[in-house]
Amino acid sequence: MDRTRTCRLTDLEESVVPIEPATRTFRIKMRHNGQNVVRTVRRRQFPMTPAYAFTDYRAQGQTLPCVVVDIATPPSGGLNLFNLYVALSRSAGRSTIRLLRDFDDDIFRRAHCNDLLFEDDRLQEEDDKTWKWWTFLQRNSE
Repeated sequence: MDRTRTCRLTDLEESVVPIEPATRTFRIKMRHNGQNVVRTVRRRQFPMTPAYAFTDYRAQGQTLPCVVVDIATPPSGGLNLFNLYVALSRSAGRSTIRLLRDFDDDIFRRAHCNDLLFEDDRLQEEDDKTWKWWTFLQRNSE
């Protein structure tokens, strides 16, 4: 909450952000039965913007105009450097990305997961084999 404009209210959990209704009063000039009439309108609404969310896996390959990213430690599982890269690289630029809440800075200093590194190496080997095979086929077809 240190990096947001909201403040923590007593007796509320840290993750709860209160949304209070906004009230606005304005006057409308109109014609009614041939006469000019002024009516006062009072509008009360909750200041909310419709939005949607999806995972970093779903976001892969997309460039979004505006992004709000939550890279705080999830309640289950965890984040790795690949998750962070995908989440933080989805916006069109630095000016269109916002972080939802505070996060642990140490997550950027962690090493890559060995299983993911092994899988990356395996995929690179498969790519090399496929490239050699494709090159062989092209040479023999000429």
